[in-house]
Amino acid sequence: MAAICGIHGGGADGAQALDAMLAALAGHGAKRVAWTAGEIGFGRWSGASGTGCGRPGRVPFPVDRGAGLVVAADARLDDRATLCAALGIPHSERASIGDGDLILRAWLRWGRECPRRLLGDYAFTVWDARRRILFSVRDHIGARPFYYALNGERFVFASALEAVLAAPGVPDALDEAVVAGHLLGRPLSDTRTFFAAVRKLPPGHTLTIEAAADRSGSRRLRTRVERHWQPEQAPAARPASDDACAEEFLELYSRAVEDRLRGPGPIGTHLSGGLDSSSIAVLAARALRRRNRPPPLAFDWLPPVGAVPPKPEHAPEYALVDAVREQEGLQMFHCALDPGDVVAVLQRDGALPGVQIHMNEEAVQRCAAARGVRVLLSGWNGDGCVSHNGRQHWPHLLLSGRWRRLMAEYRAQDAGAMRFLARGVALPLLPGAIGIPLRRWRRGRPMGARRWLIDPAFARRVKPPATPRLWAAEVRRSQLRSLQHGHLVQRIEGWAASGARRGIEYRYPLMDRRLLEFALGLPPEQFRRGRWGRWMMRYGLRAVLPPEVCWNRNKADPARGDSMIEAFVGASPAIRQMLAAGRPARAGYVDMPRLWEHLDAARLRAVPAFVPIMQALTFLDL
Repeated sequence: MAAICGIHGGGADGAQALDAMLAALAGHGAKRVAWTAGEIGFGRWSGASGTGCGRPGRVPFPVDRGAGLVVAADARLDDRATLCAALGIPHSERASIGDGDLILRAWLRWGRECPRRLLGDYAFTVWDARRRILFSVRDHIGARPFYYALNGERFVFASALEAVLAAPGVPDALDEAVVAGHLLGRPLSDTRTFFAAVRKLPPGHTLTIEAAADRSGSRRLRTRVERHWQPEQAPAARPASDDACAEEFLELYSRAVEDRLRGPGPIGTHLSGGLDSSSIAVLAARALRRRNRPPPLAFDWLPPVGAVPPKPEHAPEYALVDAVREQEGLQMFHCALDPGDVVAVLQRDGALPGVQIHMNEEAVQRCAAARGVRVLLSGWNGDGCVSHNGRQHWPHLLLSGRWRRLMAEYRAQDAGAMRFLARGVALPLLPGAIGIPLRRWRRGRPMGARRWLIDPAFARRVKPPATPRLWAAEVRRSQLRSLQHGHLVQRIEGWAASGARRGIEYRYPLMDRRLLEFALGLPPEQFRRGRWGRWMMRYGLRAVLPPEVCWNRNKADPARGDSMIEAFVGASPAIRQMLAAGRPARAGYVDMPRLWEHLDAARLRAVPAFVPIMQALTFLDL
């Protein structure tokens, strides 16, 4: 784990600004280094070993003085052997060369095209003194954050938003449109933050900064943002049998997991009993054993057995987790949220990434950090692309005139004709303004739950930014929209920021670029086959996962949900005390009387949409 920051156009107080940003990043590593040269300054916090930042003990950053290059990188590169071979690096140097040095050599070889040749999680900046440009890159899914601010003459960037705000001259005024979108339940965009002056580089993009003179002759900094990853251009796979497709999938998936096992100390992994987390846990355990390392420690969001009164509907959750645990001999930790966790989260500034996370993850981080875990594998958003459920296949068959195939799919179902046509075919075709409320109603959720808690006058005054529609009537379009939707980068940035507080780095094998491009090229039949959604995942892992996990069609999680509600109910007296102690500075954005009304324990248990309440409270910065 590492964190970087930097400044272009620092002026007389450039060193002071860099120092302030580094101070805001304290806790992101054990070793602090800085480099300055005229108008440019870089700072970095990293582990004591210096892994990934270059040659420890020689220079603070990878540098090529002859070419006038310096690199500030927060990176973990995958498939290093192939990259080293392409760069002509001798075998004797490959084990010791840092990821930052590999990035420097990639820039020397390929220039602006180098991100297309890099695999893994990374955010880095190259200062090219000869060309007088600052070139920054973020990986394809945004696993490493990159925030920045530009005021015309000065550009600052950092791995953490609070470090950008710490730079002199960066205002902390809120972006009210983003606030409105948040309180209405819309994810942040991939470019905007809660702070109007701070932006983020979108995943899969580059940012070039060049100095230029304006009409008055004054020096100004000019920006150019470009995409370096176009998932929509992933080529279609050649027709292949199920066995050939499954074999290629499993090979790519195993490699993606193995590439993410670098790092000291025990490896941790989420384990919910679902396809995604269970397969990562199994593949990681087997890869680690091949390296003579202990298997990963497994963490879930369930309360420990016996900690709460058992309910019959909770048993399947525990059974699925136990099947994987017993098969691989894993040490399992049930990490239930408690009222103290809720209060701790609510006391942080909710406008900063890492607070607006899934509340249950707070308990997992606490448990994992106590056991020395520094790398935590997660299968989150795997079902957005690689293990897609393929529901859009049926509407696509209808619209494309493949009615015989649609009829064959119907005959393979265990549902009646009307239910199949209404839920499986018609509902996905409805526009979001109609389809989303209907889906909420069908699941028993209040139709206007997200609109309860925004102040009415504020809602009328400010229009929230639009977010891309997630639903689509075609599998490939649905996959692409999931990758481009704001919820993906918001969750990744949130977990990156919250994990950094405890020295934990999240890694996402199912977000591996090779695996994503493979899945994007598959025909829809590989995702929906008769009664089975997520077909390719199930078929490819049939010899890896316990059968009851691989072929389970109902992954409900009432135990996790009940645990979260009870923790929130337990915290409600303390929350009411904090609210009564004084009006929060951001109360003007929230319908405070209604929020207070719903902090009653009976109402919290009766209302299934307590998430808007939690989000409003975290934003208030109690």
